[in-house]
Amino acid sequence: MPLSKYRHIVVEGPVGAGKTSLARLLAGRLDCGLVLEHPEQNPFLARFYQDMPRYALPTQLFFLFQRIAQLRELSQPDLFRGTTVSDYLLEKDPLFARLTLAAEELALYQRIYDALKPQVAQPDLVIYIQAQPGTLYERVRRRGIDYERPITREYLALLAESYSRFFYHYSASPVLIVNSEHLNFVKEQPALELLIERVAGMRGNREFFNFGV
Repeated sequence: MPLSKYRHIVVEGPVGAGKTSLARLLAGRLDCGLVLEHPEQNPFLARFYQDMPRYALPTQLFFLFQRIAQLRELSQPDLFRGTTVSDYLLEKDPLFARLTLAAEELALYQRIYDALKPQVAQPDLVIYIQAQPGTLYERVRRRGIDYERPITREYLALLAESYSRFFYHYSASPVLIVNSEHLNFVKEQPALELLIERVAGMRGNREFFNFGV
């Protein structure tokens, strides 16, 4: 399998981009390990979407501890003998913090992040999925998760812009930027196969995939 040259592939993108769906598909296609966020386990998340200023810090810290625990497990050599696909990049975690936390809370979060961040290898590849805020909003509404109902277009627009800024400067790993406006990897097998071909054939540190555009 051509993608076996990658030991750790990360799929990233804002809420509604389809990163978890794509991560599952890639892991299934490669018959490899899969590491996913578990937002349903965060007891603060539903309240965060209803009252962001009040619940941003506990929501952020819960996710931080969850992600760090998973990545520490991945840092064990035996777990990286094959390929692993995950649906988050730890370095992106402060992106949400800067977007939602007050200054004092952000300073506290940053101290905790700096103290706890595990020393793990950077991914061999990051697949960054982009979509317009309106598309993200429609996808979020369509999947009908109760705790996501309060999410607004404005929040998703801020999130999408924050992701764009983050990946504009990100250079720690090769990045494949995927325009998902016209993509449905779950239903469109040709799109998935073409994406896999593009990943397998990557030569540069930053490439683009615009299927059907």
